[in-house]
Amino acid sequence: MTLPNDNMTREMLAAQAHIWNHTFSYINSMSLKCAIELGIPDTIHSNGRAMTLSDFVDALPINNNAKTMDYIFRLMRILIHAGFFNQTKANDKEEDGYLLTPTSRLLLKNEPLSQVPFVQTELDPNFMDPWHSLSKWIKSDDDSSTPFVIAHGKPLFEYDERQPNINRQFNEIMASDSRLVISVVIKNSRGVLEGLKSLVDVGDGTGIVAKVIADAFLEMNCIVFDLPHVIEGCEGTKNLSYVGGDMFKFIPSADAILLKWVLHDWSDEECIKILKKCKETIPSKEKGGKVIIIDMVLMDRNLEKGDDKSYETQLFLDSAPVQCLYHPVGPVPL
Repeated sequence: MTLPNDNMTREMLAAQAHIWNHTFSYINSMSLKCAIELGIPDTIHSNGRAMTLSDFVDALPINNNAKTMDYIFRLMRILIHAGFFNQTKANDKEEDGYLLTPTSRLLLKNEPLSQVPFVQTELDPNFMDPWHSLSKWIKSDDDSSTPFVIAHGKPLFEYDERQPNINRQFNEIMASDSRLVISVVIKNSRGVLEGLKSLVDVGDGTGIVAKVIADAFLEMNCIVFDLPHVIEGCEGTKNLSYVGGDMFKFIPSADAILLKWVLHDWSDEECIKILKKCKETIPSKEKGGKVIIIDMVLMDRNLEKGDDKSYETQLFLDSAPVQCLYHPVGPVPL
């Protein structure tokens, strides 16, 4: 066997490390899930200052022994490297202590913009299991199937109706994301909403976006429109109401229709159907009718410059719906 030269050796070792890093990347996600389940961000936050490892373990709902001390140290080392926590000197003894970062502040349970529901749902076995069926689905000739159907025997929305916990998790995701997004819209794009007398918020679950808009524009009549089982039990206010139905059949009339995180779930043909239903219910452009779309747009790396992490997130968000709600879109230019 011919031994590789130094350059080839470095390339091979780098290639192996690349493969190993991707293979082990689930450890990052599961470490984050573990930190949330143990209440680590809230424990550090409630302490109000950097916590040493021993104080930290004492404060967690776990037994303080050699095993837990050792693994909490390893867990925090991973999460510090991933940018979720910082490390600093905690006392006069020069012991290391843990601090929150801007990222981990979004993991506090009482934070209005908390991303905890998103993490818990995306890493729930109900949504992780279908990824193990991805290659089986790709090999399948059944265009109506999805990895989710292969794993659970039912399409997502049918499964959702029979699993109240899943429906609750979806609503919590929508709520946490909506609080963040709509706060930016109200602050930076207020003009889009000014002058409207009515607005229908389509597919927004419990209607967090519509609630914020209704509070900010008291003269506007806001309607949350979603599937009946999604809005069941939701209570309206003076200028906010809930209507159940199917957006492919009808959408309540209004000056404007808001589609936040809706269109990315559907094929091009189905998106056109949704937009046609929107057009049927709003006034003409000349009379102020509008459709407001808030969704992800995948940047063209050949035309736009952006940081790699943002682009990677866009790629993940573009692929994530496939396992639950695949809809063919035709050839995509590279």
